[in-house]
Amino acid sequence: MVKYDYIIAGGGLSGLSLAHRFIHDPFFAHKKILLIEREQKNQNDRTWCFWEKGIGHFEDIVYRKWDHAWFHSNFHSERYALHPYQYKMVRGIDLYKCCYDLIESAPNIEMRYASVSSINQMDDCIEVVTNNDIFYGEYVFSSIFSPDEYLKKGRHNLLQHFKGWVIETPTDQFDPTTATLMDFRMDQRHGTTFIYVMPFSERKALVEYTLFSKEVLLQDEYVLGLQQYISTQLNISEFTITEEEYGVIPMTDHGFNGRDGNIIYVGTAGGQTKASSGYTYQFVQKQCNQIVEKIKTTGSPVVVNSFMQKRFKWYDRVLLNVLYNRKVAGDLVFSLLFKRNNIKRLFSFLDNESKVHQELYLLNTLPKIPFMLSGLEEM
Repeated sequence: MVKYDYIIAGGGLSGLSLAHRFIHDPFFAHKKILLIEREQKNQNDRTWCFWEKGIGHFEDIVYRKWDHAWFHSNFHSERYALHPYQYKMVRGIDLYKCCYDLIESAPNIEMRYASVSSINQMDDCIEVVTNNDIFYGEYVFSSIFSPDEYLKKGRHNLLQHFKGWVIETPTDQFDPTTATLMDFRMDQRHGTTFIYVMPFSERKALVEYTLFSKEVLLQDEYVLGLQQYISTQLNISEFTITEEEYGVIPMTDHGFNGRDGNIIYVGTAGGQTKASSGYTYQFVQKQCNQIVEKIKTTGSPVVVNSFMQKRFKWYDRVLLNVLYNRKVAGDLVFSLLFKRNNIKRLFSFLDNESKVHQELYLLNTLPKIPFMLSGLEEM
């Protein structure tokens, strides 16, 4: 029986980010590692957009970055200088190629394409059963999860769902120096609804229609939303769609355990999708860093939530409660956050990195009664 030191079940963002760190750190050079993914990814099926200070772990494959960004709503519009942050984009295809090439050249990591049927805690190891083989490891890092299963366990459950088009225009239409983080000048009847625009050049941009709501839409409704925004807000009548993407991310107050014995859950399965915003990318990178440091210092990858992390979980539950029950319209909540707070304080809060006095100031900029009542409900 071949036994691996670490098995990574799932080759998406979290699995590849963890494998990338294992390969780059000499500490793991003699560890036997297996990565299992259902199928090889060879298309640009998604993009990750995020703000970041300084040089990030995947800086070499950042596709575009912006120093300025717009926020728009019917309540507030402003162009922000993001310093000391930059808004960055990583394309799925670039992450896949980067990590696949690295894995292929690493002598101590193996990649198998198979569907994982079950992951089982044995007496002295973890058993991973796939559709064509069984593997054994000391630790398993799993990003495999069923959104429906988790959503049944939470009290307040929303979906962040989106459809995006990369469009090209025959004439200059975009300002490539400035992204649009959120534009709420959309029909809000389905829930919190906004567009973001990531310009690659004067004639090419990603335009993404995003909602926080209890149910996904019909595909035709996303198309209509994109068409209306491109026509009425961007004033573009002629364009070509060169790429499309679609996704659904759970936003839930379900408490993720993070582990089951030596099975460590990573990514969304490990609670790394922020419940109140759907942001995932940077939280995955932080989790991977913590796992690597824990192994190097203690021999175990188990990371215990700090009081600070528990505090931010409460903030997330409060905002999710407000949005789920429509106590305050989502476009108004985000408008007040952007209008009454500087961008550094806001990004720090959304990254779970702010101090208590900053959080008190920020929370005081929101409608007091509905947030206080929701806060008491989530105690």
